[in-house]
Amino acid sequence: MKLQNLISKLQQKHPKKIDLTLDRTFNLLKKLGNPQDNLRNVISVVGTNSKYSICQILKAILNQANYKCNLYLSPHLQSYTERFVYNNEEVSDEILIDLLKDIEKKLDNDQATLFEILTCAYLKYCEEFKENITLIEAGLFHQFDSTNVFKKNLGSIIGSIGIDHLQWLKNKTLEGIIHEKTVSLLNSNIFVNKQDSLKTALKIENGLKKNKSKKFFFKKDFNILKVENSFIQYEDSEGTIILPEPNILGNHQLGNISTSIVTARKLFNIKDQDIKTGITKINLKGRLQEIKSGKLKKLVGSNRLICDGGHNINSSTVIAEWVKEQNQDVHIVIGMMKDKNHRDFIESFKKNAKSISLIDIPNQKGSISKEELKSKLNDITDKIYLRNSIEESIRSMNSYKNNICLITGSLYLVGEVLNLN
Repeated sequence: MKLQNLISKLQQKHPKKIDLTLDRTFNLLKKLGNPQDNLRNVISVVGTNSKYSICQILKAILNQANYKCNLYLSPHLQSYTERFVYNNEEVSDEILIDLLKDIEKKLDNDQATLFEILTCAYLKYCEEFKENITLIEAGLFHQFDSTNVFKKNLGSIIGSIGIDHLQWLKNKTLEGIIHEKTVSLLNSNIFVNKQDSLKTALKIENGLKKNKSKKFFFKKDFNILKVENSFIQYEDSEGTIILPEPNILGNHQLGNISTSIVTARKLFNIKDQDIKTGITKINLKGRLQEIKSGKLKKLVGSNRLICDGGHNINSSTVIAEWVKEQNQDVHIVIGMMKDKNHRDFIESFKKNAKSISLIDIPNQKGSISKEELKSKLNDITDKIYLRNSIEESIRSMNSYKNNICLITGSLYLVGEVLNLN
């Protein structure tokens, strides 16, 4: 509660008008002694989807090879402390409170967004672990994102890029999004993840032509595929590795795994065995995460309970592919924010979902009501039901056995699921 109260206080520092510049960030960093300039092993991760997964996969591989990592992640699912990882461990409430109080004093009467404050706070404390490898997940886009403050880095990773958050852009096209995410990447090493289409991949490659970094593109410079007997084969110029099954769900994660592997191999001294073991120890929250114990698992009975925070068309496409591959009936529970492409997101599931239940996201003023959401979908499928809560949605599974209940549509919704459990 103390942490949340402090966060609420800091949110009052938010400027009345948002101008897309880095002036406020650099002003606060200057007051803090420009800690970003002292971090020695930074890897920036940008993209629309897959940033969080890539950060966690790369961390798992590096940890297995005895490298210590710092991670800056956003958004969080349950607590702000999830965003602050140092020396492989999530920071405590007490340390984060002390850190934010110090930032509040330094900020004084200046204005800043909460994300700018959190980013600067993260970088300040990161100075104490400056020899570690620091993975920085960008927020919205990158050009004017408060994580774009480094003069040099070890490399940048471009995750999958798609359409989202268009309200912040003048150029509301795929090209506009790619430009914002890539135009200010530093000249070092750039690793480009698998994209949802060849068209997107080519647009990214074209957008990077002026950047003088050494570049590594999926399919061109590294690749991953499932071969006979479910073996997973990864290959790049360093050689081929036959990988074990990772401990995360979804074939779309193979692209994220491959990008993490090429980054680890090109930037660090990583043994093949560390890669093989590392990908069996990945810690992903809210990304096709199976809940195997707790209150909600008891409610779902013999059925499986999965949650995924996907909220745009790119994510619904890959989640729908996973649904299609299951040998069990899948019942989908969806809650979404108002500013999303609701119809296209839900339409991805109409062929393969046994049923679709719509709910309100608890404690989120910016969410769309289940009634309004249903009004947009009446001609898509007749398998849509309205439920009054997360618990009611899960209880509706009691008449089934060995089915899957998949809760998706928003990271905020997944956070509520994990809190309830």
